Amino acid sequence: MNNNIETHPFEPFVPEGAKVLMLGTFPPAPHRWCMPFYYPNFQNDMWRIMGIIFFGDKEHFIVKGEKRFDQPGIEAFLRENGIAMYDTATRIVRTKNTASDKDLDIIEETDVKAMLDHMPQCNTIITAGQLATTTLCRRFNVKEPKVGEYAEVEYKGRKIRIYRMPSSSRAYPMKPERKAEQYAKALASL
Repeated sequence: MNNNIETHPFEPFVPEGAKVLMLGTFPPAPHRWCMPFYYPNFQNDMWRIMGIIFFGDKEHFIVKGEKRFDQPGIEAFLRENGIAMYDTATRIVRTKNTASDKDLDIIEETDVKAMLDHMPQCNTIITAGQLATTTLCRRFNVKEPKVGEYAEVEYKGRKIRIYRMPSSSRAYPMKPERKAEQYAKALASL
């Protein structure tokens, strides 16, 4: 068993005027990255899902002929659409040498409320996967919505929808096109 505490490798990505905050659990270990940014594992389908939703092309964010994502293109897209990115865990221990949420012990949760204080236009939070959803809903003391649905919370006079989306991991048994249909509901406000 591994007892090494890992601290989140990325700063929160919060474009000015962000309306949506997307939260996973924690990035995979660096040896699984194809870029130093959110959803860095080339086997993860998050950027294929976004390509399908916004461009009708699951390869839109893939660098042609390479097994990596177009990080500058992704960052520009997120800024243009007001989508912030971070995770529900700031510090973790991997109980096994995997990228799976089931093998993570969260040592320190992200203070999502403090993030929202700096995102006055944010009214939608999207969680990708079970552990991210559980962690966030516990913080807001709200019942977890079913996959593809949302729960509504009030935070400092602001109504915020927490959408629970399927994991973008290939381990979650759903085609990227079907996942994109789910994510599109949560991103409709954009």
